[in-house]
Amino acid sequence: MAGGFAARQWPTLAERIGALNWALLALVLVLGLVGYLVLYSAAGGAHGPWAWRHAARFVLAFLVMLAVALVDIRLVYRLAYPAYAACLTALMAVDAIGAFAKGAQRWLDLGIVRLQPSELAKLALVLALARFYHGLRPEEVRDVRHLAVPLGMIALPFLLVVAQPDLGTALLLAAAGAAVVFLAGAPLWVFVLGAGGLAAAAPVVWSQLLPYQRQRLLTFLDPERDPLGTGYHVIQSKIALGAGGFTGRGFLAGTQAQLDFLPEKHTDFAFAVLAEETGFVGALVLLAIYLALVGVALAVAVRAGSTFGRLVAAGIAVDLFLYVFVNVGMVTGLLPVVGVPLPFVSYGGTAMFAAMLGLGLVLAVDVQRHVPLPRYPSDAPL
Repeated sequence: MAGGFAARQWPTLAERIGALNWALLALVLVLGLVGYLVLYSAAGGAHGPWAWRHAARFVLAFLVMLAVALVDIRLVYRLAYPAYAACLTALMAVDAIGAFAKGAQRWLDLGIVRLQPSELAKLALVLALARFYHGLRPEEVRDVRHLAVPLGMIALPFLLVVAQPDLGTALLLAAAGAAVVFLAGAPLWVFVLGAGGLAAAAPVVWSQLLPYQRQRLLTFLDPERDPLGTGYHVIQSKIALGAGGFTGRGFLAGTQAQLDFLPEKHTDFAFAVLAEETGFVGALVLLAIYLALVGVALAVAVRAGSTFGRLVAAGIAVDLFLYVFVNVGMVTGLLPVVGVPLPFVSYGGTAMFAAMLGLGLVLAVDVQRHVPLPRYPSDAPL
C-alpha cells in the first residue's frame, strides 16, 4: 500500500469515507427499515405516534454514526476516561434530579429530550476498559493485582444504575464490562470463581430485590401464577408467537397487536409483533441480520491494529448481542422481563443513539486500524 495508509499511517478524509464498512451500514439500514414497519403496524397502520418519530431519530442517529466513524481514533482514545467520568456524573445526577416514569428514576429531562445516561454508560465503560487494558503489558493483564481497577470501573456505574432501579440494564452493563475484561486476557479461573461467588450470594441478592423484581422472577418461572398481572405480558407474547406459525398472519394482520392484547408492543415486545405477522421465517431472518451485524463487528475486532481498537469493537459487538439475546429471551419467556429494547426496532431515543454511537466507534476502528496508538507510559504521547 505504498502511498496509502501504511505509508502515512493516517488516512485522509476521502480515504476514510472510501474505507467505510458498507456491509455494516447496509445491515443497520435494513434494521431501521424493519423497525419502521414494525412500529407502523403496531400503531394499526399509521405513521404516528411511533413510526415517523422512529424514522426521524434513525436518520439523525445514522448521521451521527457516520460522523463518529470519521473521527480521529486518537481523539477517541484520549476521550475514553473523560467520557467515563461524564457518564458517572450523569448517573449521579439522575439520582439527584432525574425524572420519574413508570416508578423508576432513570432519565435526565433536558427540556427538548429525555436522556437515559445508563445507555451511554455502557459505551463509556467499554471505552475506558479498552484504554486501561491497552496500556498493560501481556504479563500485567494476567496478573490478578491489575483486576482491582477494572472491577471498580464496572462496579461504580453498576451500583448507580441498580439504584435507579434498573436491574436489567445494570446486569447488561456489568456483562459487557466483564466481556471486555475476559477478551483482554484476564485469567479464566477469575470468572469461574466469580460465577461461584454469585451463585453462593443468590440468597442475599434475593433478599435485597425490590418486590416487583421478585415478582418478575416468580412470574418468569410460572407466568400463570398471575395471568392478569405480571404474567400478562409474557402470556400474550407467547400467544402472538404461536399465532404467527411458520410464515405469519401477514402485514397488519396480527390480532394480538392490532387488537391491543399485546402490551408494550412498540418497545419491549416489538419482536412479538414482527413474529406474529411474519412467523418463524421472519423472526429467523431478523435474528440472522442481527447475527451478521455482530459478526461484522467481531471481524473488525479481529483485524484491529491495536488492543484499544480490538477491545472497543469486541465489547460493542458483545453488548449488541446481549441486548438482542435478552430481548428475544424475555419475549419468548426464556428470560425474565427486564425492560430491554430490541436495537433499531423498538421505539426509544437514547437506546438508538447509543447503539449508533457504538457502531460508529466500530466503523472508526475499522477505518483507522492502521493508525498506531501509544501502549505504555514510555511511548511517545499522542
